[in-house]
Amino acid sequence: MGNYDILFVDDEPKALQAFARQLGRRFSVRTAASAAEALTILQEGPCPVIVSDMKMPGMDGIQLLSRVKELYPDTVRIMFTGNADLATAIEAVNDGQIFRFLTKPVNPQTLTTSLKLAIGQYRLITAEKELLNQTLKNSVKVLCELLSLANPTAFSCGYRIKKAVVKIAEKLHQDRLWQFEIAALMSMIGCIAVPYDILRKIRAGTDLTEKERVMYRNHPRIGAKLIGRIPRLSHVAAMIENQMLAWDDYGEEPGMLLSAEEQTGAQILRAAIDHDHLLFRGIGHPEALRTLEHRPGMYNPKILKILAEDEIVTERVRIEILNFEDIIPGMIADEDILAKNGALIIPRGQEITWPVIQGLTNYLEHIGIRDPIRVRVPEKENTDLTIDE
Repeated sequence: MGNYDILFVDDEPKALQAFARQLGRRFSVRTAASAAEALTILQEGPCPVIVSDMKMPGMDGIQLLSRVKELYPDTVRIMFTGNADLATAIEAVNDGQIFRFLTKPVNPQTLTTSLKLAIGQYRLITAEKELLNQTLKNSVKVLCELLSLANPTAFSCGYRIKKAVVKIAEKLHQDRLWQFEIAALMSMIGCIAVPYDILRKIRAGTDLTEKERVMYRNHPRIGAKLIGRIPRLSHVAAMIENQMLAWDDYGEEPGMLLSAEEQTGAQILRAAIDHDHLLFRGIGHPEALRTLEHRPGMYNPKILKILAEDEIVTERVRIEILNFEDIIPGMIADEDILAKNGALIIPRGQEITWPVIQGLTNYLEHIGIRDPIRVRVPEKENTDLTIDE
């Protein structure tokens, strides 16, 4: 039990000393003499369990634990109360603010049992969250791999913009960066319903017919509908669905239908995708930025300013020219990978995953592949999605 911090909050120093003395051998005990001090301690790192006296000067126990529930929902909350406060305590429990309430003076065995149960509850909460996180991560991974096989042209865009989108979101002080990362990766998933010829025109910068333009502009809605079916990705779906809206369509304040986070994500996607399309056509970074800047009302100026920073688009890699048998997952195609007959298999910028290698192997056996292949080998880094609330 010693690995789990338990924070006791009481305005009586003797009570705090007693808790530390009686429970210090079994639990990792921390103490705070006020609600304000408790919140300061929690800022350093949430505690699995918090035990607060109800009556304290300033912010009382119920107010404190309500605040803790808001800021640290995983923390299990216990409250001490006197007999005269039972009605208030019961109401707090029924409202879901408190896991247990204990009447003063509390029996040491009762307190110990309650703390063990609270730690068990914390373990249950975190285990369920970890299970959900792993399920979500694996769902995203499967979607990415399916898209890379079904539509490598579209998926390569999602991979190329991922790091830039996350860096921009971080500089805009967004909290849940994992949502922006998934939005970038899945931004073009709706293109599975768009004919390849239209995507080829987009890639080359060729003008579309009105019918083709309508078909292409519909892909965010299709993608959002697919992503929206995955639990916890409703905000990501909103970012994807609104990625083609111009900056002037929003204004300075979030609209009624989008949260500030969703609006920011959609605006980042709009700028990052259009910037990537220009780079993909061989236009340099400075000229691509000038092109975007000469589209008034289209992009959030703050996002363009961040996009102009070299570190946003610079990637630490080394270039290697390899035969097919030396290609491994994690490398990135630095040129179009073509079949012997000239057919495009993998576009430049596509991450090479295990399913991609399987597909290339099939081409090698039946048609043949033009090699050697020029690839980018990124520096090792932690690319695992960190998913929080």
